[in-house]
Amino acid sequence: MLTSEPGQQPAPAVRPEVWETYGPADLSAVPVFAGGFINFGYWRSIDLERPLAESDRVRSEQDLYRHVLDAAAPEGARAVEIGCGLGLGCALALDEYRPAAITGVDIHPHQLRRAREANAPLLRARPQRLRFALGAAEKLPLDDAEFDCLYSVEAAQHFPDLPAFAREAARVLRPGGRVAVASFFTVDDAPAHADRLAGLLDSFASGLDIARPVSRLADALTDAGLVDVRVRSIGPQVWPGWDRWLARLWEPGTWPRNFLAAWEQDILDYYLVTATRP
Repeated sequence: MLTSEPGQQPAPAVRPEVWETYGPADLSAVPVFAGGFINFGYWRSIDLERPLAESDRVRSEQDLYRHVLDAAAPEGARAVEIGCGLGLGCALALDEYRPAAITGVDIHPHQLRRAREANAPLLRARPQRLRFALGAAEKLPLDDAEFDCLYSVEAAQHFPDLPAFAREAARVLRPGGRVAVASFFTVDDAPAHADRLAGLLDSFASGLDIARPVSRLADALTDAGLVDVRVRSIGPQVWPGWDRWLARLWEPGTWPRNFLAAWEQDILDYYLVTATRP
């Protein structure tokens, strides 16, 4: 049975790039991730023609969660987030979508410590409805058929084994359970994409982000026995706004500004992938 206390589950192996990026330095404290959600944002409701404020940035991060949660449909359900980071998305889901209970899973022990600290009042007030657990996407510390929906926001680009993640998603979902995953992938399986992304973006060159086609996740979900697998690009609502926000902090020609270039060159895109356990 899952426990929410640190130290009661075997520690999963963490890739060195992930350990360093989400470790003691605390990526959520970097100004580009104002608000602490650590995602690129969903900017559809934000006017990009005017100067952006920090409140716009936070709204974009929250709206990406809302877009995924709309697809996952957690109301009244037992929900789990994979790669929960500081758990702010779990708190948003609990507040706005009224799940019966929600569990946040993350592979990095520092992130889980921060999640428990950031959500301490909620954990005290709603101990039966919110919990956090240390675990890898490929080997979840969760019971079979424990959840009605499973979602993940901008974490799958780090998962080393998408088929293992898909099998675990299928295992922990009840019949009729929903999966919703938002992340960035290559647009197809052309061999040159990985090298081109490594040349454009330091996060791919370092191995932090893994270059794979979105079809690999869709096929993995299908192979795991899930049905109604759907892939939808949400790049137009992500990349232009993300680059506008980056322009406040990064000069043209610096590597973070190349996410937009990779999208415009039809190498990389941002997707929402959904599926159902029959």
